[in-house]
Amino acid sequence: MPRLPRGTHGRKPRQRVRLPHEDPFRTTAFDMPNALIAIVPCSNLDISEAFYERLGFRRHDSDSGNYRVLANDGGGELHLTAAVDGWLVAGRNPFGLYFYTEDVDELASRLGRTPENKPWGMYEFALSDPDQTLVRVGWPSRLRMPPSR
Repeated sequence: MPRLPRGTHGRKPRQRVRLPHEDPFRTTAFDMPNALIAIVPCSNLDISEAFYERLGFRRHDSDSGNYRVLANDGGGELHLTAAVDGWLVAGRNPFGLYFYTEDVDELASRLGRTPENKPWGMYEFALSDPDQTLVRVGWPSRLRMPPSR
């Protein structure tokens, strides 16, 4: 009897049917039944959206008022929501994100940062979004291609 993929708990993996209007090359969280997507509270959605655009994310949906879905070409998604009063306290934002990407050097250069190999095995840099959400950008050090000379 063939074995089912790990994590299916004895169920056959679900296949999502792509609708005719959808881009056939676009991967979304709905294509990955076990995806986990962060919802980040923002004091100003326009300013936050512009920040995350610099990391390669763009709006995936139309303006939904107080909620926006951003996506990148690698299938990553990030949801932004308008913060309720009291959620974000200046200097005390407990939220953080980790963006795994092979393009660490390119993004670091674009954002004026210097990535480095960390003792925990990641090549990364960190910055804060407009509401001081910690954003780490990195890739496992062991998987990095040697720098071209």
